[in-house]
Amino acid sequence: MSFHSAKETMAPAPNTLPTYNAEDLTKGGDQAHIVLGDQTYTLRITRAGKLILTK
Repeated sequence: MSFHSAKETMAPAPNTLPTYNAEDLTKGGDQAHIVLGDQTYTLRITRAGKLILTK
């Protein structure tokens, strides 16, 4: 008789959120503009590989 943990028997929930690659958004560069309503934000990829979003 074998027992399975819940982790082994449950399928992971599907990711229902849209997913974007930051390098695709910046087209290979390190910055992109993102517009929300009448505001423009700057997305920046740092040298350390982190993301910064500023107004």
